[in-house]
Amino acid sequence: MIDPFSFIVVVVCSATALLITLKLIPVVSQWTLKADLWGYDLNKGHPKDGRERVKVPETMGIVPGITYLLCLIFFQLFFPDSKSLATWNAALASIGFTVLLGFVDDVLELRWRYKLILPAFASLPLVMAYNVTGGTTKVVFPSFMADIVGFSTLNIGLLHLVYIDLLSIFASNSINIYAGINGLEVGQSMIIALFIAAYNIICMFQGSNTEESAFISDAAQFSLYVVIPFIFVSAGLFVFNRYPSRVFIGDTYTYFAGMVLAVAGILGHFSKSLLVLFIPQLINFTLSLPQLVGIVPCPRHRLPRYDPADGKLHAVKNHLTLINFALRLTGPMEERTICHVLLGFQVACCSAGLAFMLWAKGL
Repeated sequence: MIDPFSFIVVVVCSATALLITLKLIPVVSQWTLKADLWGYDLNKGHPKDGRERVKVPETMGIVPGITYLLCLIFFQLFFPDSKSLATWNAALASIGFTVLLGFVDDVLELRWRYKLILPAFASLPLVMAYNVTGGTTKVVFPSFMADIVGFSTLNIGLLHLVYIDLLSIFASNSINIYAGINGLEVGQSMIIALFIAAYNIICMFQGSNTEESAFISDAAQFSLYVVIPFIFVSAGLFVFNRYPSRVFIGDTYTYFAGMVLAVAGILGHFSKSLLVLFIPQLINFTLSLPQLVGIVPCPRHRLPRYDPADGKLHAVKNHLTLINFALRLTGPMEERTICHVLLGFQVACCSAGLAFMLWAKGL
């Protein structure tokens, strides 16, 4: 069961973080403009349609990132035992390192090989904390698979820890490459976080009085408290980043968001089923793979083509992303509309994923 006092503290602190985010973004956006950290929105403001391109402040993910980290530090006051502190500190270390990585990438434009390697180091505290908190390295098969293979569990040992590392890398980068439309990155991250929160709440209220159920409930509570402040600070950023965007979130937010979701799944002890909430990201990664590995030439920006004649986005054939694939299926659409379509697809996939997670867990 959930502890009412700690839950109220988390919600109040998260709501405060939302207000701080809303207040700080306009201030920090002026700082980034003065520091030449800005960009043009390539999907609008074309000279041919009589509109000038406006400088949009970048790297604004640093505001919710730092505000979120301060929330986690404050939460530690209410979890004084050493086991809880080890878990919170691991989350802080991994997420803090990833926020720094994203900001450095926004400023220095790191090469892809560094973007893949550095999150692997950032996730090492998660691997250590996973062992300390009694994380299992066994894979539990759903009943229909157990009937086929003849056993219900398989201990994969060290491979599971490698999987945790790879999951962190994927989560951090999958949000980053599924981007390019106002509000899409923040929107998809919030949706996944909301479904993680729903899963945790259900797990907490379905447990019995056994020792195993208490362990699951504690892990679910931790995971819930990780995503609640993330949802709030992301909502504050979404106000400014939704169409028409007044700020760009930068790689700072996408890496930060991916690592928060990975932390919630790994230290919430459902890392093996977390991926079912990332179905659109998995589809986008699969479509992008030929360009990511160099089989097909990969341009710097793989955005759809904005046509000033009709004000719509058109698919670009050699830009292998889910955004362009969706536009090829639907035809040209306005940026706001295609964002709504893709976020609706995210909700549908997460709904199916949550149903699968609950069914596999027998809830």
